[in-house]
Amino acid sequence: MTRAGSEDSEKIITTNRKAYHDYFIEEKFEAGIVLTGTEVKSLRDGRANLQDSYAAVKDGEVYLYHCHISPYRHGNIMNHDPTRTRKLLLHHKEIDKLIGKTQQKGLTLVPLRMYFSPRGKVKVELGLAKGKKQYDRRESIKARDAGREIERTVKERR
Repeated sequence: MTRAGSEDSEKIITTNRKAYHDYFIEEKFEAGIVLTGTEVKSLRDGRANLQDSYAAVKDGEVYLYHCHISPYRHGNIMNHDPTRTRKLLLHHKEIDKLIGKTQQKGLTLVPLRMYFSPRGKVKVELGLAKGKKQYDRRESIKARDAGREIERTVKERR
């Protein structure tokens, strides 16, 4: 018997499109996130922003910094702080791997998207990323434009 409202797919809350523009994503991790009740209600309304956020390992735990979750509009004085630091939930093996990788030069943890899993839990997809240089960004734009032009030509021939 299935629960009412449950789906087999995940519901995306927000994505960090700027991360794909500014970084090469080398590896992806899925992490749970520790939230308060009003934060979950606000996320169900889709009121979150990952644009300037990042994750870091501190004292053997992973934290998400500068992720903006708007205050719940029907909340009261007990509403949450919109940009508070939130703990991410990962397995110890994954955290150890991240500690080793992030100590390398130029690698950082960037949140790529936030979504509800099919079981209704809020998840954050983290990317182990290396920053792009200006010429790398231009190359990405050229490749994307070339792909669009090819698609356009193929569509016209049909």
